[in-house]
Parts: sequence; structure tokens; C-alpha cells
Amino acid sequence: MIALEQARQYLESLGLKQAVEVLDNTLDTAAVKQLTYPEMLEQLLSAEVEARRERYLSTRTKLAHFPYQRTIEQFDFSFQPSIDERQVKELAGLAFVAEASNILLLGPPGVGKTHLAVALAKKAIESGHGAYFARAYDLMEDLRKARAEHNLDRRMRVYLAPKVLVVDEFGFWPYDRESATAFFTLVAARYERGSIILTSNKGFGEWGELLGDTVIASAVLDRLLHHSHVLNIRGESYRLREKRQAGLFSSHQLLGGATGNGNENHGA
Repeated sequence: MIALEQARQYLESLGLKQAVEVLDNTLDTAAVKQLTYPEMLEQLLSAEVEARRERYLSTRTKLAHFPYQRTIEQFDFSFQPSIDERQVKELAGLAFVAEASNILLLGPPGVGKTHLAVALAKKAIESGHGAYFARAYDLMEDLRKARAEHNLDRRMRVYLAPKVLVVDEFGFWPYDRESATAFFTLVAARYERGSIILTSNKGFGEWGELLGDTVIASAVLDRLLHHSHVLNIRGESYRLREKRQAGLFSSHQLLGGATGNGNENHGA
């Protein structure tokens, strides 16, 4: 017993909290199964390693500020046949992170762009890379204010540090020239250094109007598209499908005969 308590104290002093938690059970298992000392030690340390990995993933995921948790496996590829499932699963292999390539997910609201963006960024976290999620409007407003306050360099570090930066809902709002310039500064700074996963409901030809400056739009696209994977998603909104299946409206109503207040926000 003295030796056991001493071992427990050593584990605690080394900060091996999970090993302390499972020590008694591990010793009982070792006695029943007649494990060798190396086998018992392997069980004890594997429990500690797994617990630390879980804590690491939990912390990194919280820091990423995802709006929700999604995985590639949860995506319904049968509902969106325009998406190449093989291509998405290849991207989930994370070669794009190693290459500092970008992913641009284009399509109307509700087709799964944000789901895929979050799922790919989550894969990056699971492989030990940092990731950060920001809605385009919030990101550009943050950078615009920082630039006006001569604090852009410090704020830029938040968006430059992670290997994967998700910029969601780009195109839902027009941006002023200050915001557009700040966004170009970010894209240029991450160019060939870190990956951007961007979701947008606007085609590239509309970005000049969206950013209020065709020159800035061209410069942004030049850097985003140089090393990139572009996925165009054409299909029905998942949320509208769920409402239709619930009997709230029919496909005919959706296409032109619907009546209502039109105030629903379907997101991306």
C-alpha cells in the first residue's frame, strides 16, 4: 500500500491526472489478466495520452469559434449530387493545408457550404493544426476598425495564426472600400502561408461590385484562386427540404406560389 500511494503521488507530481484516475482499475485489470509490467504501463500511459488528446481537441475546437460541430460523415452527399464526394474526401486528407491552398465553396443559401467548411477545419484541428472561424462581415468590420485605429497589425495576428481560416457568408452584405482593402491585406498576408476556406453565395464576377472596387476584387481573387479548389454547389436548401417534408409548403409554392411574410433567414 505504501508503494501504491507513493506511485500515486509521483503520478500527481508529474501532472498525469488521468493516470492517477485509472491507476486502481489498471492494477485490478493487470491482476485479473496477468498482464506484464510493460503491458500494465502501456495501459496506464495510453489512458493519459488519450485524455490529453481529448483536452487538446476540446480547447482547440473552442478557440476555433465554430457555430456548430459538423463532420464529413454527417454530410448528405445524396441530397447534393452536384458535389464530388470523392473530391471532398480527398480534401479531408488535408493536403491542402500542407500546400497552403484555399477552398472556395460557392452556392445558394442552405446547400451545405458552412457544414463542409466547418467539417474540413475540424479535420485540420484533429491533425494538430490551428483553425479559426469568422463570418465575413464580422471579420471585415473588425479589420476595418483596427485599420482606422492604427491597430491592424495586432488584430491581423488573430487571423494569420491558424493554419486554416474559415471565412463564412462572404457576399451576403456589400462592403465599403476600407473593409475591402483590409480584407485584401489579410488575403495577401496569408497567401502561400496558410489556407482559407471561404463560403460565398456570389459568383466571382460579382465580387467587384460586392467589394466596391474591381481592382481590389481582382487582386483578392488572384491570390485566392492561384492555389485553390473551387466547389460549386447547386441544389436545394437543406432547411427548406426539412420544412417541405414537415408539410409547411410544397415545391410548387416554393417556386412561385408561396405566400407569407418572407422574413425567414435561411443562412448558408
